[in-house]
Amino acid sequence: MIWKEITIHTTEEAVEMVSNFLHEAGAGGVTIEEHVDNDKPRDTSLGQWFEIPPNDIPEGEAKISGYFPEGLNIDEVIAEVRARIEELKSYEIDPGDAVITVRDVSEDDWANNWKQYFKPLRVSEKLTIKPTWEDYTPEPGEEIIELDPGMAFGTGTHPTTSLCLRTLESIVQDGDEVIDVGTGSGILAIGACRLGASKVLALDLDPVAVSSATENTRLNRLENQIQVVESDLLSVLKGEGSAEVKVKLPVRVVVANILAEIILLFIEDVYQALASGGYYIASGIYKNKEQAVQEALIAAGFELERTARDEDWVAFVARKR
Repeated sequence: MIWKEITIHTTEEAVEMVSNFLHEAGAGGVTIEEHVDNDKPRDTSLGQWFEIPPNDIPEGEAKISGYFPEGLNIDEVIAEVRARIEELKSYEIDPGDAVITVRDVSEDDWANNWKQYFKPLRVSEKLTIKPTWEDYTPEPGEEIIELDPGMAFGTGTHPTTSLCLRTLESIVQDGDEVIDVGTGSGILAIGACRLGASKVLALDLDPVAVSSATENTRLNRLENQIQVVESDLLSVLKGEGSAEVKVKLPVRVVVANILAEIILLFIEDVYQALASGGYYIASGIYKNKEQAVQEALIAAGFELERTARDEDWVAFVARKR
């Protein structure tokens, strides 16, 4: 099958939003390439595997490709995506030049080739992410997250995801009930269970994400512990929707790995969802939004306990007073 590949040259800061624009425009898959420099020293204390070859993408920039089936009006898709990218500037997100190119590709060129670079990844003292197609023997005490992320969701290699997983390891206690807002592939929900959580409510408004998270929950045999629901947090708090949630509100931990602009929209909902003394782990925050999120958390009544950083990304650990 031949697909139309729409490629956008943008910034690392805008990656999450631009990839979502392509997905919402009807992409059958989205791939993301960021700057890779294998000469750059890396922390390998946990045995991380970095096998992605170096590329010519400048540091701080990214190349995002969306794949569209034949028959769609590509000119209309490009116009829609370009307009939404332009809107990012009003949110103080710099998309760069956002040059768009189009070419025809065969399905085999994109659907499976990326898998050769996704290897088992030790992201914390306890957690290792393992793609379903790779063989791997864990060490004693090592917990495995089986993952088939699909084309549009994270593999755990992005700083925001690894920040969340490492922070979860320091916060989650045996028997905790957790809410994962914007679950994507379900990786954080699965990680929370591997760290001792008894139940996780995994929320996402994207039906494709819900499908991906549900499948990864099944692959990890956690159907009895993880409930994946197509919803936002406010709807859960109001008791709206057809699904009866299995976690008991309020919970001890809420985690969200979403862009800062989205995090700012539901901070008060998180405060309401947390038990007294509960923890909110907020990641996906680019450095230029750090102060805005920090101020909003404090204004909502949170006490900031810790700030974690990885490259240009920030994660907050906030506690309900």
